[in-house]
Amino acid sequence: MTYLAQRITKGSKKSYGMYAKAAALAASGRDLIHMELGSPHADTPLPVKQAAANALMAGNVHYSHFQGLPKLRAALAEKLRTRNDLAVDASDVVVTNGLTHASFAAIMALVDPGDEVILLEPYYPQHLGKIELAGGKPVFAELDAANRFAIDAERIEAKITPATKMICLVNPCNPTGRVYSRAELEALADIAIRHDLVVISDEVYEEILFDGAEHISIASLPGMAERTVSMFAFTKSFAMDGWRIGYLAAPAAMIEGILKITTSDVTHVNTFIQEGAYAAVTGPAEILAGLVQEDREKRDIVVSRLNQMPGVICDWPEGTIYAFPDISQIGLPAQQLAELILEKADVVVEAGSFYGPAGEGHLRVCFGSQSTERVTEAMDRLQRFFGSL
Repeated sequence: MTYLAQRITKGSKKSYGMYAKAAALAASGRDLIHMELGSPHADTPLPVKQAAANALMAGNVHYSHFQGLPKLRAALAEKLRTRNDLAVDASDVVVTNGLTHASFAAIMALVDPGDEVILLEPYYPQHLGKIELAGGKPVFAELDAANRFAIDAERIEAKITPATKMICLVNPCNPTGRVYSRAELEALADIAIRHDLVVISDEVYEEILFDGAEHISIASLPGMAERTVSMFAFTKSFAMDGWRIGYLAAPAAMIEGILKITTSDVTHVNTFIQEGAYAAVTGPAEILAGLVQEDREKRDIVVSRLNQMPGVICDWPEGTIYAFPDISQIGLPAQQLAELILEKADVVVEAGSFYGPAGEGHLRVCFGSQSTERVTEAMDRLQRFFGSL
């Protein structure tokens, strides 16, 4: 087997979790309520759709700038300066096919065979395959559930070796719903600076915040701009998951390598889709606020109801579209319990162990993927299920 084939085979070991198990049951006509995938329930706002449709009908169907439409990159740079406190201009921005593509390009450009990449656990599983495809080695720093999965500098620093190249950060955090404090991010930044590490920062949930939580881009902290790839998308905030459009910001020294990846795999992002993204980033704030308010209302339903169920304790997520209830009192492994819920309650949730051993004893429940009515119905089903145990 060739070296590349070995890397592809190794990366392919990633499971698709409960989604694949549910798909087989759905084919039989079961009325499943899907709360395992982070797909927004809301429709994309009409002004965004109209802008893309107008661009399509106007003939904006040809090649565009390989780094992204200049006007879109200028608008994104302005947003990053004013809302994320990042000192960037349009040349520091690359438009990508969603944040998944942004992280792929960054990892492929910056990770060499043998490099170690630290993931904070519970981790986002999609990073694993990308690291392995680049020839890197994932290393896991387990965070403590008893400490609300806070960033723990000692646990992270203990994982650093001479081969360590990068730390992956997801903030706000999927799956835990944590929004990391400035003090937590400063501790992580201190590690990165002292050990000369790169940070790739997934900030796709930056707009989905609750109860006064503040999102801070780690690249805005002193000494971090030159070592951070900050990654964003329209996927969650504007319910544009199927559009596949995101963007990253990085120092000039990294942009060149990243563009070698993006221009080789996609050349550039779909031209008229970028017009829709431009309408989103320059449109009225009320559109985004309305979508986040709907997520907040569904979060309140899910968390309050989960906390009424026997053996379930659920912390209030500060951001994202996920609850991460503790089900350790039930006495079953998380994967077994998730499968039992699917079988008995026709509700699809993800096992916390899907996100690494630190997630064991938890489930991940996506409250953003269904209407309020279906979320309520799912909670009714779970109430009956846990009450019957």
